[in-house]
Amino acid sequence: MSLDPGVTALVLLAAVMHAGWNAVTKSSPDRTLTLALVLGTSALTGIVACFFVPFPAPESHPFLLVSAGFHALYQIFLLQAYRFGDLSHVYPIARGLAPVLVALFASLFAAEVPDGIQALGLGVASASIASLALEPRTLGPGATRSVVAALLTAAMIGTYTFLDGQGVRRAGVSHAYIAWNIWMTSMPFCLFVLLRRRARLAAILRTSEGLKGVAAGVTSTVGYGIVLWAMDRGAMASVAALRETSVVFAALIGTLVLGEAFGARRIFAALGVALGVILLQAH
Repeated sequence: MSLDPGVTALVLLAAVMHAGWNAVTKSSPDRTLTLALVLGTSALTGIVACFFVPFPAPESHPFLLVSAGFHALYQIFLLQAYRFGDLSHVYPIARGLAPVLVALFASLFAAEVPDGIQALGLGVASASIASLALEPRTLGPGATRSVVAALLTAAMIGTYTFLDGQGVRRAGVSHAYIAWNIWMTSMPFCLFVLLRRRARLAAILRTSEGLKGVAAGVTSTVGYGIVLWAMDRGAMASVAALRETSVVFAALIGTLVLGEAFGARRIFAALGVALGVILLQAH
């Protein structure tokens, strides 16, 4: 089932939205609070959605709980990656490597062996990610921290994506798992920030930075909703592949908006990552 032009345009918009909220988080003077606002907005959406979906089947509950733990680690590593590295460097590594890891996990634990085209995609994506990870300036003393954090972020994304893929199959109703997953994976980080920095969080909500964080959260939630809507109207693999073009948009935003270095090199590498992931989604 192919995608019509309208659906394609909306999925590309969702990719821009995902890169956009990451750009807001990266450029924020207080990334922890900004990420808490992004996740808090998503959590509220998930809680409301739970009133309109059935309870997920008990078989899916362990996956929900373990996924929440890996999401919390992902959020911590993402903040560390953005502390030390650029958006145009960190984002393509983290988001591009994750589908590669999911494919490897699926091959090892779910008997989903990639075919020739998918194997080519694995190679292209891996080589492009390696070119980013081995950038000349990342090889100096202490400069590898952003790469290590990005790789750990990718490992967490790949792990929770695989777990959620298994969990949603056991939930009975996929939307039920998704609704519960949204708030359960956002709440631990939000509660931590509320306990440790609630006064500062309340203060930042009255500033432009707070408004940016809430807007980024709305953007994140709407973008996720667009992807789910599109998957109901077209081939899931096509939607997933288009969604991964966000690595290119992140490289462009980092270079053109945030003024990050190595622009042409990173954009070219991000294009390679996107191509590899698209091939990986082919069936």
